Amino acid sequence: MQNPIAPSRRGVPVLVWVALLLHAPSTVAVEPVDLDAVTRIRDEGFRRSQVMETLRYLTDRIGPRVTGSPQMKRANEWTRDKLAAWGLARARLEAYEFGRGWSFARAAVHMVQPHQGPLIALPEGWTPGTGGPVRGEVVRVSLKEEKDLEAQRGKLAGKIVFLDEPPALEPDDEPAFERYEAEDLEEIARYPIVADRADWRARARKRWEFREKLRRFLEEEKVLATVEASSRRGGLVRVGGGGSPRPGEPLGVPSLVMTAEHYNWVARLLEEGEKVELELDIETRFHEEDTNAYNTLAEIPGTDKADELVMAGAHLDSWHAGTGATDNAAGCAVMMEALRILRALDVKPRRTIRLALWSGEEQGLLGSEAYVREHFAAWPEPEDAEERALPRYLWRQRGALQLRPDHAKLAAYFNLDNGAGKIRGIYAQDNAAARPIFEAWLEPLRDLGADTVTLRTTGGTDHMSFERVGLPGFQFIQDRLDYFTRTHHTNMDGYDAIVREDLMQAAVVVATFLYHAAMRAQPLPRKPLPRPEEEQEEEEKQPEQNATERLQRHRGETD
Repeated sequence: MQNPIAPSRRGVPVLVWVALLLHAPSTVAVEPVDLDAVTRIRDEGFRRSQVMETLRYLTDRIGPRVTGSPQMKRANEWTRDKLAAWGLARARLEAYEFGRGWSFARAAVHMVQPHQGPLIALPEGWTPGTGGPVRGEVVRVSLKEEKDLEAQRGKLAGKIVFLDEPPALEPDDEPAFERYEAEDLEEIARYPIVADRADWRARARKRWEFREKLRRFLEEEKVLATVEASSRRGGLVRVGGGGSPRPGEPLGVPSLVMTAEHYNWVARLLEEGEKVELELDIETRFHEEDTNAYNTLAEIPGTDKADELVMAGAHLDSWHAGTGATDNAAGCAVMMEALRILRALDVKPRRTIRLALWSGEEQGLLGSEAYVREHFAAWPEPEDAEERALPRYLWRQRGALQLRPDHAKLAAYFNLDNGAGKIRGIYAQDNAAARPIFEAWLEPLRDLGADTVTLRTTGGTDHMSFERVGLPGFQFIQDRLDYFTRTHHTNMDGYDAIVREDLMQAAVVVATFLYHAAMRAQPLPRKPLPRPEEEQEEEEKQPEQNATERLQRHRGETD
């Protein structure tokens, strides 16, 4: 065995060098980590977990949770009551104006000519039913632009319209189930410099406006139904919203998504000159007795900084093809379990830890956006009446951001919504000052596979409602599993797609982050407040002038 105090080449014992290093002044502050708390969190989360019981109730017992549907309201009430039973404080529902709800009970599609047999298809959200069995001849036409609508006017009454080109179903050599390897995480950790700032909102507005015109056209022409091909192969039906929850907008006609294989079968028959007739029996319902939607909230009260908040969230709503297990009952079960763990340990956080289970995420982050608008900050409503008639997610960020008093009191918001895989790290969302903090918190979790912090940004879910008003909102990195290949918005998104150990691991990681965010001396560092879009657009219009002004300021030639 080597002598532990053997001299180095300079004659100074190694242990002395270590002592000097440990006591030397440093310009980098060390983020404190409570290892005793981490030990207790791991023990509770791995030995007394309730995460799968929570998930099972949300999926098997309650089922799909479309915002505004009776099942979604049941999910709101059940999560509120469960959180209260665990001892969380102020378990409650907060309402916001949503519009008409929607649910479906039956979808039967049969070919009756030239063959007889069932076809696999499901309705798109917020589209009407057929009012009983109906039959119609199938035609395939393209309705992608306004000129297409005019070309087909007067020709489609009583028809079942197939809208898509038959998808090419080439053999898929990509793995259906995937975990991040070390090189994948290294790539995620690298920051890409992206120059493309194309106006996504203009494109999204154009699509939205055409969809509304298409629904009105289909109603006026008395089309029996439309059918689109699923974007997934292998018998998967991937659904979304074909109609609108907003009162006053056209309902359209029954709109179905069919498995790609069955869609192609019908399309080939049509190409060969066969007459194809289908029988449809679609039962859907609109719910207008209560036009509010609800978010579920509960919290662990803080102590000396109780008026400051650390928030955790996931979206409780789902689409209707499956039971919404990976999108996003898994995220909700993990976040609920993280707070259950902390409550079971009887922690006394300095800041209040608040859980939010959002509705309306699938319709454009509506629940989290409404909560942020009410409690933290909001951009002014558009002055233009035409823009005000658009969904809120299509409004431009103009004018001065209106800050509420609680804007300064949110220490951090953490979100989970990328499937059911275990947590591998976190997106720091361009917040360089947050990176060393997160790296310190992840250090005692490295053996669980969570060790990556990237400055990359990620979007598409509820942390963006916080980001858009300058609040520190973060999304965790998760293993993909089969989320994007099989379960995302499909009929295979159910309880059996879940890996128990992944949810247990995720709950422990989240509980660790919430605890440390609630206990640290300062809130998490923030980025500068976002600027109105017109300022950014004006700069982009005059790049040469702006470059000259920057150079003059650098030289001290301007004020």
